[in-house]
Amino acid sequence: MTRIETCIADAQALFAELLESYLKNGGATTVDQYIRYLSFQYHLTRGVQRYFMSAAAHADLARRRRLRAFLVNFANEEELHYLVAANDLHQLGLKPMPAPFDVELWHAYFERVVVDRPFVRLGAATILENISNGAARPWVRKALTGAFLTRDNTKFLVLHQHETLPHGDQILEALSSANLEERHLADLAEGARKGTVLYLRMAEWALRPGCLLALRPGRRGDRGG
Repeated sequence: MTRIETCIADAQALFAELLESYLKNGGATTVDQYIRYLSFQYHLTRGVQRYFMSAAAHADLARRRRLRAFLVNFANEEELHYLVAANDLHQLGLKPMPAPFDVELWHAYFERVVVDRPFVRLGAATILENISNGAARPWVRKALTGAFLTRDNTKFLVLHQHETLPHGDQILEALSSANLEERHLADLAEGARKGTVLYLRMAEWALRPGCLLALRPGRRGDRGG
């Protein structure tokens, strides 16, 4: 598992750099950034159970029943998390913004690849579940400060800090115990790298509303862009 662990550490370092570039000069999370963050997470996590159910059904897991069972349970645990993000927005009197382009790209790619190469999508999952830890953790904590943040509108954030639900450790343990072949490990690393690129683009969309990633043709200046 050294390969995937290296991918995770690289992702954490890149995420830390992105957050530091915004926060190092005393920047604080704005309401607009938080709304964009919750919105992309809403669209990213909605329907997430389909990926894990599809991966669990793959023939390569026929003799890896513990991993299959883990993925089914994982799907059940993750299925309704998008509603937590929606409720946090509701507490701010808002609804989710339209999905950013990079979330659309994420689903367009991984919905196709998971059917035949489930470990590519599982590699991306290791990034989603671990990118906020390691080198990124102090910057994530600094980003999660703001006078407008309350217990009622930060439930998604609290849930995904993984202090009571350590999904990042759990998925790595499940994969490391599955006696994976070289092709599986290669797919995990590929998915982790691609997942890192897309997640960092989503994070930049949330942090920097004026950046190129935030613009959509014909909707310049639209908060849903």
